[in-house]
Amino acid sequence: MNVVLSLLRIAGHLLAGTLTVLFLFPHLSAEERGRRVTAWAARMVGLAGVRVVMQGRSPAVRGKGALIVANHVSWLDIYVLHSLLFTRFISKAEIRHWPLIGWLAEMTGTLFLERTKRSDAARINREMAGHLQAGECLALFPEGTTTDGTEVKPFYASLFNPALEAEAQVWPVLIRYLDLNGEPTLAAAYHDDTTMAQSLMRVLRSGGIRAEVTFLPPIAATAGHRRELAQAAETAIRDALVRAGHGTAPEIPAHRPNALR
Repeated sequence: MNVVLSLLRIAGHLLAGTLTVLFLFPHLSAEERGRRVTAWAARMVGLAGVRVVMQGRSPAVRGKGALIVANHVSWLDIYVLHSLLFTRFISKAEIRHWPLIGWLAEMTGTLFLERTKRSDAARINREMAGHLQAGECLALFPEGTTTDGTEVKPFYASLFNPALEAEAQVWPVLIRYLDLNGEPTLAAAYHDDTTMAQSLMRVLRSGGIRAEVTFLPPIAATAGHRRELAQAAETAIRDALVRAGHGTAPEIPAHRPNALR
């Protein structure tokens, strides 16, 4: 019954988000829309039984352009990051066609990449560079796929070019999912042949998950090659994962605005 109730609450929250985007967003400033998205995401992860804990310092939402690059474990990753700060995500174009979720992602600023079209990389790079030069925060998962959270796969370097062009900072971020005892858990992992429905049910039946988000020191993208930049970010996240395997750092409770429904 608890799982059924959670599903109903999540469905209601998705509906509330849809109505907010349809009727309220056209009348709000970009800053206020960002605050609404952050509050909505914080409520979403809470309804899924996920508690977010942040370590380190996150980039300013407005200011010098920032590119967040994170390891990719779960569909929860986007909501977890959004619950801490508003950022435009770079996502595969297939997500645009997901019922409701894809539309909400597009309406809240996600940039979609057609991975099967080589020419589309140039377009998305131009769009990313423009947003970074405007001082915005962008986020991507350069592994290009999800893992079970126990490893970091090699980073694709192609989408690091905009950071170099805009002389933005690259912020490596490690995402880990832990159980209530602080031990790594696979409950949130969305990989291999797992379906979205299976993953969601596993999360809701887990009894509670702690999402640990570690913002590592930023890397200045002022010179060098995109491959060097990608390798530096990949190494920083992989090293942080190895260190985390020998114990966790003290918690810093995530600051969240009041959830707006």
